[in-house]
Formats: sequence, structure tokens, C-alpha cells
Amino acid sequence: QVQLVESGGGLVQAGGSLRLSCAASGRTFSFYTIGWFRQAPGKEREFVAAISWRDGSTYYSDSVKGRFTISRDNAKNTVYLQMNNLKPEDTAVYYCATKLGLGNWATIRLYDAWGQGTQVTVSS
Repeated sequence: QVQLVESGGGLVQAGGSLRLSCAASGRTFSFYTIGWFRQAPGKEREFVAAISWRDGSTYYSDSVKGRFTISRDNAKNTVYLQMNNLKPEDTAVYYCATKLGLGNWATIRLYDAWGQGTQVTVSS
């Protein structure tokens, strides 16, 4: 059974940084993509960033490009999301999820396993 566990959320002032972690277990992730998504109150869940477990290729939404960095530690089966220069509009619950293969990085319906989410709050 696939299990994804997010951690690292919290309260930070605008301009600050946080690093989220997604610990993955329950499958061999070699041919999978791990993605980060977020959902603010009253809004739909949106794509943030994704990484290929196999070759480390990455993809970002325009709203976070240049501020967020996604990375992976294969030995620890963990994916990270380093978030710098945070803005109040980054406030949301952040989820990690996994899907098979590359491409279609932002297509939510292709992700078949999700974590429980971690809250990120950025104060102005």
C-alpha cells in the first residue's frame, strides 16, 4: 500500500522560507513522478511542482518558478520542496502525490496516491 507523509509546514512571515518533506513508501518509485499540489480555502487544488524519480527532471508552475525548488533523496525515499521568498498567496494546504511515468505533470487526475497534507501559512 502506497503511503505518502508530508511534513514541514508551519507559519512564516512573507519573504521567509520553509522546506516541506514527502516521505514515500509502499512501491518502487523508479518509474514514477512525485508532485506537489496546494489548495487554498475556497479554491481548487492546483499544481505546484513535480519531479521524476528516475532521472530527477523537474517541472514548476509559473507562480512558483524561481522561488521553489523540488528535489529528491532516493536513499531516503523522500521528496523535498524548498520554498523561498514566500508570499501570503502561497498560503494553502500542501499535498504530495504520485503518478506513473513522465509528462502531464500538472494533470491532477493522473495522480493515484496522495498524502494527508501539511498547512503552510504566510503572514504579511
